[in-house]
Amino acid sequence: MSAREEILQRIRTATADVAEKDPILDVPVEWTYGQALQTPDVLADFVEKVEDYKARVVRVAEGDIGSAIVEALAGLQAGSAVLPGGLPEAWVQAVTDAGVEVFRDDPELSHGELNLISAVVTTAAVGMADSGTIALDHGPGQGRRALSLLPDCHVCVVRADQVVSDVPEGIARLAPALRARRPVTWLSGGSATSDIELSRVEGVHGPRHLWVILVD
Repeated sequence: MSAREEILQRIRTATADVAEKDPILDVPVEWTYGQALQTPDVLADFVEKVEDYKARVVRVAEGDIGSAIVEALAGLQAGSAVLPGGLPEAWVQAVTDAGVEVFRDDPELSHGELNLISAVVTTAAVGMADSGTIALDHGPGQGRRALSLLPDCHVCVVRADQVVSDVPEGIARLAPALRARRPVTWLSGGSATSDIELSRVEGVHGPRHLWVILVD
């Protein structure tokens, strides 16, 4: 008997008592994908997990978003920023008035140009509290994917009603973009990796610094 035949024989023996051949009917799952966790305070959990990744989180009111963006760029020592289409004009004006050199991606900036810009400011599609992850589906205010990968700093505006309990619930929110085959960029803190000696290196796959503005 070959190894393949032996493996198949063991499978047949192990499943000999299974009467229902449909695995969905045989093992019913009493769980709904995308259902929210019973997290007592989703926003507090989100803040804690994002900060675990060494990202900065500030919570502001709706009317303070423009000034919070300016403070974030100053805190990151970003003298220039790319602002994608779809951002509220008040935010753009606040950044411009602060003396930050503003770049717009129309016409599209080259990768070389983006690499020289200090920061990018975007909105988000969803934030996932259980893992501290933010996802961009590159809708209005988020720009194309290169904008959130090449500048060294990322200032991301997330609204409280965009924060969900965990990743499955976040995937449910992202379903329209996924079905439309739009790219989705996942952020869990600033970009970082470790070599075989566990030496942490930041900024390899995207921005080194993530500053999240959570709008209550």
